[in-house]
Order: sequence, then structure tokens, then C-alpha cells
Amino acid sequence: MGQFSWITQDTHESIRNNASKKKGRAFMHDNKGNVWTEENYEGYGRFGGKDFYQLVAEMNSLDGLTGDEDRDRDLGIDLAFGQEPYLSPNLTRDSNWSWENRAPSGCPNQGWEDL
Repeated sequence: MGQFSWITQDTHESIRNNASKKKGRAFMHDNKGNVWTEENYEGYGRFGGKDFYQLVAEMNSLDGLTGDEDRDRDLGIDLAFGQEPYLSPNLTRDSNWSWENRAPSGCPNQGWEDL
């Protein structure tokens, strides 16, 4: 399993992993109003127990969804790194964010260093 980190869409800060000196709470939002809270991001794309790429697969109702996190995650990764448009979760510092159909930018330091 690879590590992933992003830039928050509201404050434009890195979502640092739990090995970084500077941490912070992050929220993941879907297009239905659900919000997952992460207090201690480990760097593997899970926010409040929900995998980012599994949520990509679910939000886009991809064929082949099984409910198996690993399988569905792979489907979401393929979509997110492909060429087709897709619905994306939003990642923020503010829990009161209104979802936008815009994917968060990846963190060039993978959450390991301060920007």
C-alpha cells in the first residue's frame, strides 16, 4: 500500500502524516454530505476509517464494487489516475465545507515535510 498526501482545499496546507512534527485535523467530504474526521493521519489515504480511493469508487458508482476495501480502492485509484472525469472527495481543515466537484491537489512532499 502506497502513501498518499494532499493539500487541503480550504487552507492550502499539506495533510501531514503522523510522523511529521506539525500535524492537524483533516476532514474528508463526499457529495452526499458525509464527513469523515481524521485526527492522526498515517499517510495511507484513510480518513476517519474511510479510504479516500474506495470513496472515489463509491461516489462514481463504478462497476465491480464489492464493498471490499482493497478491491474497491484499486478501482478508485485507476479512475483517479486515469483520463476520465470523476467525482472526488474533498479534503479540508474545516468540517463545515460545502462539497465541490474538484479533486484536491497532491502534496509534493507526501506529508513528510512542512511546505
